[in-house]
Amino acid sequence: MVMASTGCTVTLSQSLLYSGSFGFSARQASIFPVPRNSSPICYRFSSRRWLSSNHLSATSNGFDGFISRCSFTNTDTQCNHVATEDETCEELSAVQPDCSLPIINLKSDILEAEPLSLLTEDTYVDSLLTALPVLSEEEQHALAATPAHPIGLYALYASCLAGNLVEQLWNFAWPSAIALVHPSLLPVAVMGFFTKLAIIIGGPLAGKFLDYFPRVPAYNCLNVVQAAAQLLSATMIIYALSVPLSSASSLLRQPWFIVLILAGAVERLSGVALGVAMERDWVVLLAGVNRPIALAQANAILSRIDLLCEIAGASLFGILLSKYGPVTCLKFAAGLMVWSLPFTIILTWLTNKLSAGVLDRPKCSHTCCRTDADVSNAESIVDKGVEAIKLGWKEYMQQPVLPASLAYVLLYFNIVLTPGSMMTAFLTQRGLNSSIIGGFSGLCAIMGVAATFVSASLVKRLGILKAGALGLIFQASLLTIAVGAYWSGSLSRQSPLLFFLCMIVLSRVGHMSYDVVAAQILQTGIPSSKANLIGTTEVAVASLAESTMLGVAIIANDVSHFRYLAMLSLLSVVGSAVMYCRWLYNPTEEQRSLFSFDPWF
Repeated sequence: MVMASTGCTVTLSQSLLYSGSFGFSARQASIFPVPRNSSPICYRFSSRRWLSSNHLSATSNGFDGFISRCSFTNTDTQCNHVATEDETCEELSAVQPDCSLPIINLKSDILEAEPLSLLTEDTYVDSLLTALPVLSEEEQHALAATPAHPIGLYALYASCLAGNLVEQLWNFAWPSAIALVHPSLLPVAVMGFFTKLAIIIGGPLAGKFLDYFPRVPAYNCLNVVQAAAQLLSATMIIYALSVPLSSASSLLRQPWFIVLILAGAVERLSGVALGVAMERDWVVLLAGVNRPIALAQANAILSRIDLLCEIAGASLFGILLSKYGPVTCLKFAAGLMVWSLPFTIILTWLTNKLSAGVLDRPKCSHTCCRTDADVSNAESIVDKGVEAIKLGWKEYMQQPVLPASLAYVLLYFNIVLTPGSMMTAFLTQRGLNSSIIGGFSGLCAIMGVAATFVSASLVKRLGILKAGALGLIFQASLLTIAVGAYWSGSLSRQSPLLFFLCMIVLSRVGHMSYDVVAAQILQTGIPSSKANLIGTTEVAVASLAESTMLGVAIIANDVSHFRYLAMLSLLSVVGSAVMYCRWLYNPTEEQRSLFSFDPWF
């Protein structure tokens, strides 16, 4: 076959098949020009070469050893004629003698023909699909329940246990020690206020820090900062116990108390950032975002560890305080901080090592790469801080699972129908026995631990979205019964009061179940490059909600107004359930794509 263009004619004998995509073996090819008046294009070859099998004896297969040294110029031509092999002999005589055009003949014995059976598109697709393995339903459930890095998760649990035990012990130690410095609630209230303020303002900054730097170094850095802040706070309190004070107002003006406020704010902000990094980013990488059952179990274990550390830390310091003086107890806590820090750092390194370096996986380029433009846009540290806060709130409001996050934040408006300082003050004013008050707090903690087992089972049976709705509806229903019993006016007797408390205790199962499920929803819906920024901003919003209700409680501080505070708390829980269910029954396309694995869709 001959292919003739405006500048030359290529003669190829018979059908050409080689061993590539369209494999052919060339028998004979000759290239020659057509008459000069047809086109000014001329094809030049560097030399005239006749190829035979002797020249290719070193090659094993076909074109593997054939290297063309031909150079083409002005090759932008179009084939407008296809000639047969018989026509080539007549046209060979038309070659102009003044055009130095060599002819390349590829003889039949040069290349070996390798037959190739070409598949049509439909045949290829059919053969590809039949080759893909299809998992059964049992195998899919088993895969969804298997963590991506199980050994790394165990190391993460150990690191969480070491860090949380010291943190929870200190959360119980510092208010107890400050209460011994001066018998007034004012110093503790001031510390709590500035702690919430630090979280509201500094939460987005801490999240930006975690998203900006590599995971393991940033996490270890925050561990060191938190331990240093705890040691500084313990030192200030030990110093305060040796200095006599006349009044609470004079205490607030002491330099050591100002240092204590700053150290406490840094310590709490670091703790929040560490918790967000572990619960929103690390556990997702280790368990696998596409393995919902394994992720639910990992979230439940982390919540279980946190609750058990809360119970153990408070009990340990309480036992020590009953046997030894406050200075000795604070020195013991400081020593525990120093000894636990190396273990936490080593366990963090082991977590990354045992998970094949998954924590070293780079984040999105716009959050982890520094550019000169980013540096020039912010002229000072204040500008950078304001920019980070604005970015945190912007990203929080634009997240695809915002209704689920807002439903979680609404639960923080409930400050009285939950174990805490407000409920403790109310029960004390009612004249309830202190053992009953302590038993109420203990039962709430036990229900929280039980909820971690229930939530994992609910996710496995119902899916993430249904499990969250069930937890909120269960909590709202029981609190409605509790508030109804309170408004009935029968709490003057002990039996109705105990029934009121039992409903609150049982409602903690629904609260903690949604707490675990909401964490998994946010883990699924938020990309890892923004997980820390959005997570810390969410904690800041929750702190703002809690501070707002505390302000309302300060205004309505009489015990007779407790029923109105209880009603506001109930409305916040009911509003949370309504918002979540409305989001669940009106899904967007983005929501369907994010939770396509959930049985709800």
